Amino acid sequence: MNPDEIEIKVIASADRQAVKNLYQQAGWWEENDESLDGCAWIDTLVSQSFCFVGAFSGDEMIGMGRAVSDSISDAYIQDVVVLKKFRGRGIGAAIIQKIICYLKTRRIGWIGLIAEPGTQAFYQRLGFALLEGYAPMLLKRKKD
Repeated sequence: MNPDEIEIKVIASADRQAVKNLYQQAGWWEENDESLDGCAWIDTLVSQSFCFVGAFSGDEMIGMGRAVSDSISDAYIQDVVVLKKFRGRGIGAAIIQKIICYLKTRRIGWIGLIAEPGTQAFYQRLGFALLEGYAPMLLKRKKD
C-alpha cells in the first residue's frame, strides 16, 4: 500500500474495537483485561484528549496518537501506535507530525513525550531530544 493512501486526521471519536486492537498490538492491553462492553472509557480517552489523531486505510483505523495539554503552554504526546502490518511506512511519523502541527497552531510551545525503550531514534529523527538532567518518574501504586 502506498503511504499516500493513508489518511491522517484529528478525530473526536473512534471505534472502541479499533482503539482496543491498537492498544493490544502495542502490548498495552492484556487479553484478560475488561471486555469491550466495559470500555466506555475509550470514548472519554478520545474525546477528552487535547488532540487525538487517527490513521486510516479506507475505513480501517490502523494507527493513533494523542496529546494531553493544559491548552496554554505544555503538551505531552502519548499512545502512538500503528498496526504491525502497516509499520515501517512512515505512518507513525505522520501521526506525530499531525499532532505537532495541531499543537503549534494552538501556540503550544513545550511538547514532550516519554519514549519507550527502543524508540528513541524514531523520535530523535522527528526533532525530539533527551531532556538532559531530567528523569521521567511515575507514582508507584500501592498494593491493596
